[in-house]
Amino acid sequence: MTLVLLVRHGLTAGTGKVLTGRMPGIFLDDRGRGQAAAVAARLAQVPLDAIVTSPLERCRQTAEIIAAARDGHPAAVHGDEQFAEVSYGDWTGKPLKQLARERLWRVVQDHPSAVRFPGKDGESLRDVQHRAVSAVRGWNDRLGPDAAYLICSHGDVIKAVLADALGLHLDLCQRIQVDPCSLSVIRYTPVRPFVVRMNDTGGSVTALARQDRRESSAAGPRQAEKRSAGDAVIGGGAGGY
Repeated sequence: MTLVLLVRHGLTAGTGKVLTGRMPGIFLDDRGRGQAAAVAARLAQVPLDAIVTSPLERCRQTAEIIAAARDGHPAAVHGDEQFAEVSYGDWTGKPLKQLARERLWRVVQDHPSAVRFPGKDGESLRDVQHRAVSAVRGWNDRLGPDAAYLICSHGDVIKAVLADALGLHLDLCQRIQVDPCSLSVIRYTPVRPFVVRMNDTGGSVTALARQDRRESSAAGPRQAEKRSAGDAVIGGGAGGY
């Protein structure tokens, strides 16, 4: 069972005001650095086999802050273009208030699977989901079924990955919220993915420790005959307790 931790980058000066997209030179502000330090402290004791990040500065900063806090649990940081921000084309750099008056804005809200952002560099949201989910699957294969690793990416990218894991049509991804430096967790099994957390900005992460997962999967063949790793727990189960 591969455990994937998804972390959105921390706040920048333009977050929520300007669609910065793939503009270079967008760094975390003081609030964003504080958010990154907080999630880094929460995850410091969770063993990770790798930290993978969008190459954009705000994500790489967040990933490096997380990596630096891992005393005794080192994890190398790898850049991956497949987790980069959506290429918003001609919308890049424009204020969100201005974009909200565009006719395409309503389509982005209600029918995102039909959207391709304007301009020669504009990307479709279907392509974003395909590249991001394919990259997750690729890293799962590369790191193996017992791995736990972290991906630092962007809000719309993470929403697309979560929608896929939940079995939702991409048009429903706007029902998912992904706040700055929030933690979402997906456990991938041979049968299906399980969304363990979404948009988590606080609380214990003890149950994500690899030892807990190995103990649960090492209960022996007799238990495995009763319930496979890909089975949902009827009734909801007891969580990490």
